[in-house]
Amino acid sequence: MGKGRSEKGTQHKDLATKAVTELTDTEADIELGRLIGEIARHDRLYYAHDNPEISDAEYDKLRHRSKEIQRAFPQLPLGDLPELRVGAAPAVGFAKVRHRVPMLSLDNAFDDEDITDFVARIRRFLKLSDSDALAFTAEPKIDGLSISLRYEQGELVEAATRGDGAEGENVTANVMTIKAIPHRLKGRDVPDVFEVRGEIYMRHADFAALNAAQEKAGGKIFANPRNAAAGSLRQLDSKVTASRRLAFFAYGWGEASDLPADTQSGVVAAFSNWGLPTNPKMELCDGADALLDYYRRLGEKRAGLGYDIDGVVYKVNRLDLQERLGFVSRAPRWALAHKFPAEQATTILRDIEIQVGRTGALTPVAKLEPVTVGGVVVSNATLHNEDEIVRKDVRIGDTVVVQRAGDVIPQIVRVVEEKRPAHAKAYVFPDVCPVCGSHAVREADEKTGERDAVRRCTGGLICAAQRVERLKHFVSRNAFDIEGLGEKSVQEFYDAGLIAVPPDIFTLAGRNPGFDPPIEKREGWGAQSVKKLFAAIEARRSIALDRFIFALGIRHVGETTARMLARAYGSAEALKAAMVAAQDHESEAYQDLGNIDGIGQVVADAVVEFFAEPHNVEVIDQLLAHVSPQPLAAVATSSPVAGKTVVFTGTLVRLTRSEAKAQAERLGAKVAGSVSKKTDYVVAGAEAGSKLKKASELGVAVLSEDEWIALIGA
Repeated sequence: MGKGRSEKGTQHKDLATKAVTELTDTEADIELGRLIGEIARHDRLYYAHDNPEISDAEYDKLRHRSKEIQRAFPQLPLGDLPELRVGAAPAVGFAKVRHRVPMLSLDNAFDDEDITDFVARIRRFLKLSDSDALAFTAEPKIDGLSISLRYEQGELVEAATRGDGAEGENVTANVMTIKAIPHRLKGRDVPDVFEVRGEIYMRHADFAALNAAQEKAGGKIFANPRNAAAGSLRQLDSKVTASRRLAFFAYGWGEASDLPADTQSGVVAAFSNWGLPTNPKMELCDGADALLDYYRRLGEKRAGLGYDIDGVVYKVNRLDLQERLGFVSRAPRWALAHKFPAEQATTILRDIEIQVGRTGALTPVAKLEPVTVGGVVVSNATLHNEDEIVRKDVRIGDTVVVQRAGDVIPQIVRVVEEKRPAHAKAYVFPDVCPVCGSHAVREADEKTGERDAVRRCTGGLICAAQRVERLKHFVSRNAFDIEGLGEKSVQEFYDAGLIAVPPDIFTLAGRNPGFDPPIEKREGWGAQSVKKLFAAIEARRSIALDRFIFALGIRHVGETTARMLARAYGSAEALKAAMVAAQDHESEAYQDLGNIDGIGQVVADAVVEFFAEPHNVEVIDQLLAHVSPQPLAAVATSSPVAGKTVVFTGTLVRLTRSEAKAQAERLGAKVAGSVSKKTDYVVAGAEAGSKLKKASELGVAVLSEDEWIALIGA
């Protein structure tokens, strides 16, 4: 039996390098499951723990391959493709601002083929032929700090950072000191309400002057212009911001009572007329070849621009087409960031350190001789997992090439073998947890024999690393986001025995008088800081249901899946009851879970298994005694399909399947992947098969494409 599993594991070991067109249905299912797990893991590392393992380029290759498989095998469940949040949680000292229109990130591309695919994908989505006109704007991607400027009656009334995309920092007083940003817009055509989106940055000359002044005064030396701009804008004293030369380019918008044009380029031209700085290097391009030509021309001029850019941004020019294309969970379909290649440097690998995460994953981190890469001094690099160490034959003492793409921990690209010390030995990955001493194993899929790329500690909650990492995840920025309770404080409180499980956080204030000593008497704390901490905890007793679910740390459940579950079940109590019932895989509850569009079997089983553990249910019950998760607001409440469950099947003529699903979700409908008695409508196109038959058997209303369009009033 062991031999058979090994042979099957070998059979599937090379799926990651196999072309999508050569995959069988079974292989595609396995490979998509692997990619979903990897993407979710890297999202958690980057956004929840500030501890990324891979570069932007590698991350986007994972997403690109997952999308290729989804397009080639549309019958497969999509699983969880977690939404990327960007930026940082609002800093202590600034009030929070809820963005009326979310400030989303952009999908990234690194290769020419990605751009060709981007244009082709848009044409397919919109059902445009190769001869139909499709113009794009192309502009430099400024490496600065995103900002939203709210103008009412032409007056600047509020400025906010991007934050996590939904909520940012109120930096109005500081932005008022930036000379490039007008306090009042010019012209008579300025809308009553208009939120200008753009980038605050620092020119190279001003950056050099600032660092020279900082060094002379014995102050902080900034690593690069972006950090200098961000640090300058986040000063609690606006006089400091005023003393630094910050610049600004406007490129987009959020909430607007009216738009001055019907194209992207037209609105940006209006910005210029209103007195806002815009980038003169924006151009209109027609087709992928023109976009790539712009990219290469700008790359050649990059060094002489006088400010940092890290790529090019492409946007569909017509706003009506942008509206039709809409958004995926994390980015607009109509825009793309084309990044420049990563920068590299050479240094010495001094040691390999094993870190243990909240799921027990053992992650190897290279400890490097400090080296400057892309203007930033780095001393750590990811080694991903033990297979990657073997594949690259990385050894302690090696000279290695490291690469940094974006603001992430660098990766080791390769070993300079000719410089390898004679005594360097192959690295032996530990098979026991360095924290608790439990066995560390690589799990194997019972069906395929495929071994997990990650070795995990089997100690579970007896492993201190896992317990404390789960607590850190619980308070992370996209979960409960409790101000004053960051990773350092969680570690301190855990080590002192003040908190062990999440519910302990909400009883901290009541137990504090009995601590020896109380928190305010401990080093680094005081009465005022403790008061603020307890107030921040109190403020989080009411939290959005999707954040609550994400905070639980269920394996394979990223922010996107948490949102799907929140919308599907409406309350924490309903979710818990349904998952307990779903432990019977023949039950209606299990079928309903799998029927949620985007929830595959791997994710469904992970959620059910989480709720099958009595300890987890106990923790949830304790939490619900202290917090009140709030249901998500419907995307739309006045449409005729709001709250309805819709299934699309067959070939549509007037809309692509993707556009139809996106349109339904915008109108507040739930799009399901299969038909059940809870389905409200089945929209059937040509050659509809088993889903149409199932709808007839269950008496579900069946609509043609034209009837659907008439129903929603489009």
